[in-house]
Amino acid sequence: MQLPVMPPVPPMLAKPAKQVPGGAMSYEPMWDGFRSNIFRDGEEEEIGSRNEKPMTRYFPELVEAVRANLPERCVVDGEIIVIGESGDRLDFEALQQRIHPAVSRVTMLSQKTPARFVAFDLLALGDQDWTSRPFVERRAALVEALAGAQPPIHLTAATTDQPTAEEWFHQFEGAGLDGLVAKPLDGTYQPDKRTMTKIKHERTADCVVAGYRVHKSGPDLIGSLLLGLYGPDGTLASVGVIGAFPMARRKELFAELQPLVTTFDDHPWAWAKQEEGTRTPRNAEGSRWAAGKDLSFVPLRPELVVEVRYDHMEGIRFRHTAQFVRWRPDRDPGSCGYGQLEEPVSFDLADVLGASG
Repeated sequence: MQLPVMPPVPPMLAKPAKQVPGGAMSYEPMWDGFRSNIFRDGEEEEIGSRNEKPMTRYFPELVEAVRANLPERCVVDGEIIVIGESGDRLDFEALQQRIHPAVSRVTMLSQKTPARFVAFDLLALGDQDWTSRPFVERRAALVEALAGAQPPIHLTAATTDQPTAEEWFHQFEGAGLDGLVAKPLDGTYQPDKRTMTKIKHERTADCVVAGYRVHKSGPDLIGSLLLGLYGPDGTLASVGVIGAFPMARRKELFAELQPLVTTFDDHPWAWAKQEEGTRTPRNAEGSRWAAGKDLSFVPLRPELVVEVRYDHMEGIRFRHTAQFVRWRPDRDPGSCGYGQLEEPVSFDLADVLGASG
């Protein structure tokens, strides 16, 4: 492979913001997938990742799609996504399952849950390095280069109109998207630099604290708190964790939580009892028989309520680690259910993929 920009190249990153910024910007949906730079030189392709490791072997269907749809020699930045069985939302959990060591399983999943690639930046085309050119020129060249592209290769939607971007921020969440990315029109491509801006959805929920894991630094420090929400049937579901505490607070929390430590006998997550003798922060964190449930924790009586900040749900769980907001001693744990969660209005993902702008 001989390209003007050679792998590995870390992707350009974004810094968070609370509001959609104004000015000379290009606004795009924030796709919930695997960030990837794709390199093509004739019959040679490499699918890179955010950590600069190749992912080519995990997505054989994209290798064929790249040959059919991308220019003969190019480097394109984008996101690998998987659409859920419903056909109208992204499915990050299904995407994660694609990273598997067995070739047979990768082949099977490439047919069962085929991936797509959404392109949103151009680093090289032919013999030319485009990284030093302003984004407005890179976008125009990318639009032209992918004019004839067919699924599973897509050109991301983009707009320079801030009011339209504000509408997208709310509408596109119903298709499982993370939020928006704003790119300065005059910005160059700067690998591993936070020169873009990301605006993510942010909500709060009151959750039950049902257990904890100790910190890797010591057995008397809290590593993370396990969160639960009650479903319609009265079952306490495991929905995620919070863990961003100062070190001094981790030690205080450990002491404060000891009176609530209990056994699994009467705990709502009694499915973890089999692991009671081997609880460590990293041992048996998941189980193929327990649908992703966390088995490595110290159980607590479900009496504490904490308000947390989250962006959106992935199935019945928080998609990302939640953030501590405040304790809620005034809240009855039994009232902490899924009904409090705000649900985005459904939006057809096909409309997002088709709105290339």
